[in-house]
Amino acid sequence: MRNKELLERPRYEVIPTASVEDRILDSVPREITVTITASPTKGLEPTFALAERLAAQGFRTVPHVSARLVRDEIHLKEIVDRLVGAGIEDVFVPAGDSTTPAGRYDGALALLADLAALGRPFRDVGITGYPESHPTITDDVVVQSMWDKRVHATYIVSNLCFAPKSLATWVQRVRRRGVTLPILLGLAGPVQRAKLVSMATKIGVGESTRFLLRHGSWFVRMATPGAYSPERLLTRTALPDGDVAGLHVFTFNQVAETERWRRDLLTTR
Repeated sequence: MRNKELLERPRYEVIPTASVEDRILDSVPREITVTITASPTKGLEPTFALAERLAAQGFRTVPHVSARLVRDEIHLKEIVDRLVGAGIEDVFVPAGDSTTPAGRYDGALALLADLAALGRPFRDVGITGYPESHPTITDDVVVQSMWDKRVHATYIVSNLCFAPKSLATWVQRVRRRGVTLPILLGLAGPVQRAKLVSMATKIGVGESTRFLLRHGSWFVRMATPGAYSPERLLTRTALPDGDVAGLHVFTFNQVAETERWRRDLLTTR
């Protein structure tokens, strides 16, 4: 895999906390795309507000439009008008982690279809891919869901995975099914244990509990000293050139550390 090329223009995913904007402005170059998650407890507003402010500062931003947080077609049209008005051309559409949908969208597919009905207002639309089994959805449903959503999307972001073989096998399976969308490899950045725990507490007790229930195994993996190295995962995930279009780095808001890690790798490879 072309590791150096992939590291030149990755995406950095952040959580919209009070301090993350200043961290981004202080340490992230403008050529890095910033994607912004949405919280089931705080709603979409913090996501969109941060996306707008960073876009005004010259960043290409990708807000998450979590389907379960959108009420209906009218609400979706309001979101589209707002984001397009801010010059945002790319959105990521997950189902979202809300236990109860805010309205008619129980999953991403219906929202994606309604976006298409609005004239495909965004140049790019991303969807999620799962290299490993989803904690609450069967594999057959996940496979069918990607197939159904592919006509409305322009790229796929793989969910976190720490097994190089599983990751490579998943990419090959996606291609064998006839899904040709560009794949961005989801990669956890160089997260420090203490800061990871701190971030888990900042997103709220209830949300943190849900987070750990859904992702407990990889949280433990990342929090264990020496157990995870992003560059090692990249090196061991052997894929032919062209199978991966880019990197999507989960920073857990450690953007300065992530950018330093990226620059160090670029200068040593």
